[in-house]
Amino acid sequence: MDDAADWKIYRGTRMPGDALLHLPDPPPWRPRRSKVTDERWWPATQKDDLRLPPAALQRGRVFHATERIVEMINAALYLRRPLLVTGQPGSGKSTLIDAVAYELRMGAPLRWSVSSRSTLGDALYQYDAIGRLQEQDASIGKFITLGPLGTALLPTARPRALLIDEIDKSDIDLPNDLLNVFEEGEFEIPELRRLGDEAAVQVFTSDPNQLSASIKGGKVACCEFPLMVLTSNGEREFPAPFLRRCLRLQMPNPTGTLPEDDNEDWKRLDAIVNLHFTKSERVAAGDIIEEFKAHASHRKDVATDQLLNAIYFVMSSQIAPGKSRSEVLAELMRELVTPGT
Repeated sequence: MDDAADWKIYRGTRMPGDALLHLPDPPPWRPRRSKVTDERWWPATQKDDLRLPPAALQRGRVFHATERIVEMINAALYLRRPLLVTGQPGSGKSTLIDAVAYELRMGAPLRWSVSSRSTLGDALYQYDAIGRLQEQDASIGKFITLGPLGTALLPTARPRALLIDEIDKSDIDLPNDLLNVFEEGEFEIPELRRLGDEAAVQVFTSDPNQLSASIKGGKVACCEFPLMVLTSNGEREFPAPFLRRCLRLQMPNPTGTLPEDDNEDWKRLDAIVNLHFTKSERVAAGDIIEEFKAHASHRKDVATDQLLNAIYFVMSSQIAPGKSRSEVLAELMRELVTPGT
């Protein structure tokens, strides 16, 4: 193993392993906030990987990472900082978290899909006050469920993988609301805090492999900061305090430049196709691939998954070349943005 590769925890090999166990201690200005109190289930073998959600497992197995992607994921892991990933629709922003979680055996990634109605509180935990009133004799923990962000902050020995998807769709205040959680890695649940510092309560989580966790003193504080990947389509600007707390990555777009022989973006597009289809399928779909590249050479608003859909449709339907096939392919490769808008 060469020295230049030794520093990388995530390498983009799509080969699961225990490299995460060799992650160095965090920077002194981002120390661990808590000791491990309730370790959760981790996939330890290839057989254990099958317990992961099938869709996330498949996405993790076929993601193609460029050198820049590998470098920025490792920087986020070393520095315990969120990674803000910007790129065009279909460029693989949301799939990145599956690839990292799969290779580093971080368990099923947690997902928070942001909308204009999303709030920080909902991402941390939900309290069913009405249910509590109706069953006052039951433990209060029965009515509390940690959200995806709250679950990611549980004190476990390995960092958890969390996707905060389409942060640019949020209310204008949400990025600033996240600042304290990004910085401190902890939060309080007032409904449990009132029970005292020594009270331990079992609550529900958003983890499909570990449905409950014990919360002591009403406080959740991480041991290892989670690996948080935030995606953005570049539709808005974010405040400087928010950007200061994030590392940033522009996702490469394989359809964004002319198909020159030495063009790295086109090489990545070919690599992505190779991961999804057999050699015989790629040969049979050669004309589709060339047609897609011709489209992409003259505009940037087409996505890689449009090509994958087109190839799969032709291969699975066995539709013969002709007018019908051409019309369907034209729709599948239609521009994402209407010209002139």
